[in-house]
Amino acid sequence: MSIVAFDQPLEALLTSSHNGVLTTIKRDGRPQLSNVTYLYDPAPRTAIISVTADRAKTKNLQRDPRASLYVPGANFWSYGVAEADSELGPVAQAVDDESVESLVRYYRAVRGEHPDWDEYRQVMVTERRVLLTLHITRLYGLVN
Repeated sequence: MSIVAFDQPLEALLTSSHNGVLTTIKRDGRPQLSNVTYLYDPAPRTAIISVTADRAKTKNLQRDPRASLYVPGANFWSYGVAEADSELGPVAQAVDDESVESLVRYYRAVRGEHPDWDEYRQVMVTERRVLLTLHITRLYGLVN
């Protein structure tokens, strides 16, 4: 993957938020959109998202790893779109496995401390949660 110089205001927009819209490609070629919470890391230029193994977006990414993350700006005309190649981590299978530990770290980075970590860990297993990593290859949009 080649490194592309990102526009600093657009990258700042990605960093300033945790909410966006993930776009994947359905089997028929049309886009499938999902509101998501993400964590952007500017050093490797990745966005991390917690998804469930059985949802449409996850199945779409297993078939075609291309994705886009739309992030709205402060007004209707400001926005950023991060085009990416996706990577799905392993499904959470036990409350003490590494997948759940990664989901705990993700939650802490986005929201802080959870009121009941035991409950959170169990929910991650029950929901079959997976961490999705978006390796961002292109960033475009308008910040004004």
